[in-house]
Amino acid sequence: MAYFLIIISAILVNNIVFTQFLGICPFIGVSKKIDTAIGMGAAVIFVLILSTIVTYLINLLLVKFQLEFLQTIVFILVIAALVQMVEIILKKISPSLYQALGVFLPLITTNCCILGVAILVAQGNYKTFGAEAGLLTGTIFAFATAVGFALALVLFAGIREQLSMVKLPKGMEGSPIALIVAGLLAIAFMGFSGIV
Repeated sequence: MAYFLIIISAILVNNIVFTQFLGICPFIGVSKKIDTAIGMGAAVIFVLILSTIVTYLINLLLVKFQLEFLQTIVFILVIAALVQMVEIILKKISPSLYQALGVFLPLITTNCCILGVAILVAQGNYKTFGAEAGLLTGTIFAFATAVGFALALVLFAGIREQLSMVKLPKGMEGSPIALIVAGLLAIAFMGFSGIV
């Protein structure tokens, strides 16, 4: 039951984009088409799970040798290496998705959502709802957070695709309406705050 609560909380109640404002750059940048948003969401899910596992294990070594002060820089290097790996795999497996993501794939490297979740899991600073903080709980939290990020990205992309077919006032086209819609989505997600 605790894992179910972690999943619901990370996806809906404490969505990383709408409550902690992490991952805003790819959220705004890759949300013009649903196909691209789905690809970016899948890439983030893969990288976030993998980076959480690797950084958790590396953090155990850092703690053992009392090198916790290196945590942020080591995590950044690990995440950058994992993103490069994903980029190489996407280039070979799905060149069309690789082309569609374009410059936004390297943005995963600087996506503060990935680094933020890795640090939260390593330090155990997330709600566990009775589950003991550890690798399994952290991985479930990372997966749910990534799914929440992907959900927010796909919803936002769908709304932006619909808005591209609507005639808007000149001053509202582009970023202004996107930011207004993002704010309205954040307010909508606040409706889930009483669930867990």
